[in-house]
Amino acid sequence: MKVSALHILVNQEFEARDLEKKISEGAEFEKLAREFSTCPSGKDGGHLGEFGKGMMVPSFEKAAFALLPGEVSPIVKTQFGFHLIKRIK
Repeated sequence: MKVSALHILVNQEFEARDLEKKISEGAEFEKLAREFSTCPSGKDGGHLGEFGKGMMVPSFEKAAFALLPGEVSPIVKTQFGFHLIKRIK
């Protein structure tokens, strides 16, 4: 099984909380990724493409696979920082 997802990566939890609030208020996930994500994928709206199990760090993968298409994860902490993940399919 594979999923397709977008993500936003920031360095501080308070930044992720602020973005989480903006998303809940209707802000476009891809636009926020382009503006705020520190990951190189940010310039592409946070698009990570398709990935299968074992391709991402465990906490990120667990969160991404638990989402239904269209859902946004709670904040996920990894060694890279704080992520918000939106599953596409």
